[in-house]
Amino acid sequence: MPPAVAAFTDTFLPTVNGVTYTVESWRDRWVRRGGRMPVVYPDSPHDPGEGEFPVRSLTFPFYEGFYAGLPTVPSGLGDLDAVHAHTPFSLGLAARRLARKRDLPLVASYHTPTAEYADYLAKGPLASVVESVAGRYERWYLNRADAVVVPSAPTRDHLRELGVEAPVEVVPNGVDTERFAPVGEDERAAFRERHGLPEGPLVGYTGRHGYEKDLDAILDAATGLDATVVFGGDGPARSGLEARAEGMAADVRFLGFLDREELPAFYATLDVFAFPSPVETQGLVALEANACGTPVVGVDAGALAETVVEGETGYHYPRGDTDAFRAGIERALDERERLRESCLATREDVAMEAAVDTLAAVYEKVV
Repeated sequence: MPPAVAAFTDTFLPTVNGVTYTVESWRDRWVRRGGRMPVVYPDSPHDPGEGEFPVRSLTFPFYEGFYAGLPTVPSGLGDLDAVHAHTPFSLGLAARRLARKRDLPLVASYHTPTAEYADYLAKGPLASVVESVAGRYERWYLNRADAVVVPSAPTRDHLRELGVEAPVEVVPNGVDTERFAPVGEDERAAFRERHGLPEGPLVGYTGRHGYEKDLDAILDAATGLDATVVFGGDGPARSGLEARAEGMAADVRFLGFLDREELPAFYATLDVFAFPSPVETQGLVALEANACGTPVVGVDAGALAETVVEGETGYHYPRGDTDAFRAGIERALDERERLRESCLATREDVAMEAAVDTLAAVYEKVV
């Protein structure tokens, strides 16, 4: 019988992001294996299902749609073998308190670099102060865990550089390859028609439109590119991107938030996925795109340096080099049929089941 592990997270449904997706997917696979993984999360419009425990929350003032949960341990979690914190902050503190009270091992996931928090809490010079304080706090928290889980080797190396001395285990987030798979020509045509997209090459991105993700680089590369550029998703940087795109000669479209059910068709309809974000801990959307047969041109920084396999699942470019970014996209467009087959060959390696096998080994080690 798999160990019973309580998962504490500061973001959960209905918010859709990488953390929510990972927590939900790992929980579902864990239950399929006969285990128990109650999820503790901030109360929100999401109706709790079996094994979900919302705690009192406040609306997060810096980002619409996020809820800040109070550091509360709910009743009813039952007997546990371990506690897994997917955040070092509010509910991460509750997770640590529960682990100490019951003398249970604490596993902590590192999902998000502190730079992302700083961009929403402060601007200008103050952002670096917030980032520094948050970084010191994270180091303090992670060093008190029995194991730290990260989604990629570059992120593990980053934590070592920050002074994290606790055992660090690489556990990829995993891709739901049952959902993210190639789709037929009719479905791709229907997606184009539904969103008013023209015929011809499509280059795009989907995900949170955060300032730290350097999405302006896509607009920089769009100039002179023989393709329509498509943005899916939403976030605080979207209005600025839209305003800038209005004055460009390039054909740039903003689709807004896409239901998860539409994402396989979105990825498969694209010819190239453009990913300039230097702050990813893994870059899950890149792997989802690959699983649908779409190559990725990503910045050679952060986890994308590893997630994108040069010449196999896409190409890299040096951060800030617009010409190299555009050239990488053009090369991927020229080679998209070869790259498509290479991307599809990686599906088994990035599948969710393989990730949960690795997670199970971490739990077995600490319990």
